[in-house]
Amino acid sequence: MGLDITVMTADCSWLEEVPPRERVPRLRSAWYADETGLWGHDAPAVESGWVWPQGPDSALFAVYEFPHTCGSFKAHFWAGQRWEAVRDHVDPPMRAAWDTFLRGLVWCGMDGEAQHTDTGFFGEDDYGVLLARSPDSVRELAAVWDRARPCLGRMEGPFGEHAADPDGWVGDFGGFTGLLAQWGQVVTEAARRGWGVVGLSE
Repeated sequence: MGLDITVMTADCSWLEEVPPRERVPRLRSAWYADETGLWGHDAPAVESGWVWPQGPDSALFAVYEFPHTCGSFKAHFWAGQRWEAVRDHVDPPMRAAWDTFLRGLVWCGMDGEAQHTDTGFFGEDDYGVLLARSPDSVRELAAVWDRARPCLGRMEGPFGEHAADPDGWVGDFGGFTGLLAQWGQVVTEAARRGWGVVGLSE
């Protein structure tokens, strides 16, 4: 079936009520609660954007649905691969910005060793945690997004020449930049609230 991912933003002042190692489990338990209204037959059928839970934790976290991914991590993995193919063909400031943005979220970097969990806030990696960013990291990523977003169009030529794959995941420029923009929405909203961002695989 492959790796899945569910991306959430969460109120970190609520998570800080428990020790670091208990923060992701606390969020996971709140997400799984029947009271959220996210799991029943009448759960909202949202294909893209934010989904807010019901119940006692309704103001403490939200789920972001990435369109056209069916919850799979493949789109995010392949966005990193597309970036690897194109990064040597863009100018150094653009390369540095997108390296930082993607390494902070879903790309393992050219050395394959990028870490996506802020262990100082969330503790050591827990089972199924693909991404766990503190509010400080989220603010930094949102700032990078704001700087890099106006330059997206300048990647179109290099992408078409070096990274396009009409039969692959995020294989066209629109799909690639669309996925980046969705991550931009995630970090922008989380930064606005002063919240963290977590990606879980179940």
